Amino acid sequence: MALEQENLRLRRICASLIERVEAGSTVGGAPYAAFEHTVLLAEQVRERTEALQQTLLELHQAKAEAEAANHSKTRFLAAVSHDLLQPLNAARLFTCALEEHDLPDPSRRLVGNVARSLKDVEALLGTLVDISRLDAGLLKPDKAPFRANELLDVLAEEYRQMASVCGLTLRYVASQEMIESDLALLARVVRNFLSNAIRYTQQGRILLGCRHRPGGLEIVVGDTGPGIEEAHQQAIFQEFRRLGNSVDERDRGLGLGLAIVDRISAMLEHPLRLVSRPGHGALFSILVPYAGATRVAANRAEPKPRYDSAAPSIGGTVWVIDNDRAIREGMEALLCGWGCRVVTAASLGEIDGQGRESPPDILLIDYHLSDMACAEDGIAVAVKLRQRCPGLPVVLITANHDAALKVRARREGFDCLLKPLKPLRLRMLLLQRLASVRAERG
Repeated sequence: MALEQENLRLRRICASLIERVEAGSTVGGAPYAAFEHTVLLAEQVRERTEALQQTLLELHQAKAEAEAANHSKTRFLAAVSHDLLQPLNAARLFTCALEEHDLPDPSRRLVGNVARSLKDVEALLGTLVDISRLDAGLLKPDKAPFRANELLDVLAEEYRQMASVCGLTLRYVASQEMIESDLALLARVVRNFLSNAIRYTQQGRILLGCRHRPGGLEIVVGDTGPGIEEAHQQAIFQEFRRLGNSVDERDRGLGLGLAIVDRISAMLEHPLRLVSRPGHGALFSILVPYAGATRVAANRAEPKPRYDSAAPSIGGTVWVIDNDRAIREGMEALLCGWGCRVVTAASLGEIDGQGRESPPDILLIDYHLSDMACAEDGIAVAVKLRQRCPGLPVVLITANHDAALKVRARREGFDCLLKPLKPLRLRMLLLQRLASVRAERG
């Protein structure tokens, strides 16, 4: 009984104390009520924080899935480029072979139209494949020393003809300087410069040349076109941005050319430069480092034969190994038109059966030979053939831009050309290699 009374007394004291504390609190309510409200708010904050974290996690997952899907798409397009380019490569070979024939004017015009259409498709497809390789991180530079004219002579000859068709004059200033870069990627840059110069120049001339700078050789492409306002000079290097003043109605560009140029130059660490004023044309250039002194000396010891554009035929015996029948037929038609003796096959075993009477002066071989006819790649097959024919010049032809593949081919001493094959580039290379072979044989 006494314990119950003491408990009651304490409860009264506690209630009295609470009443006094609440009566002396600040305006806005009792401390205990404020405490309960604070606890409630804290619980709500915790719940909303957890919900926000869950939402952020879902967003991160969605972003990762989107990036994976985009990466998969770009890798797929880059991976299937060989199959996409095979029929286009065959068609280009056939049309080029037809152009070598003495055709009636109406037929020649039709063949010319087909060739131009194929070039348009090649340019568009090549642009899409290049941007996909860049996005997927599959395009890696393969830098090696070479003479500037090894690249620029071919481009000058090719674009001189294109400029002439458009009523323009192309002036070319050659250079024997040794530079170090990825030849294929650098060619992509200069091709874009030349294509844009012809596309936007209505009359006048185009300049392709070189300037010696302290930091390297500056490869320059200038034109007498409408020029580019300073406000637009940065924008034209962005994707899908075009000035809209092209005079060529057949132009089907995507506005990705200079965006690719910008990415490639950054990858190669070759600075770009643009100088232009409205009404005074434009000058695009890229600065390429000189090759090392030891490499320069090694390359100067064996000067390459110059291209003779007046040569009526090439001659020589050319072996062609490719597992695509259309490619073989196209190559045979093209090479026979150049005066070559041609032996074609799908595999090493097949060419052994028919090439004994005509030993090769040069071998043209596709890299992808992995089908029922041949389980080895083109480099492995070429190595075996070179063991039988020491010193045999080999040209590897592929749509694979992998830098490791180029290094492997160069280690074996093979030349490498990319698909779709440029017939003029092939012709010049054959002339150079066959001239060396004939010089060695005396």
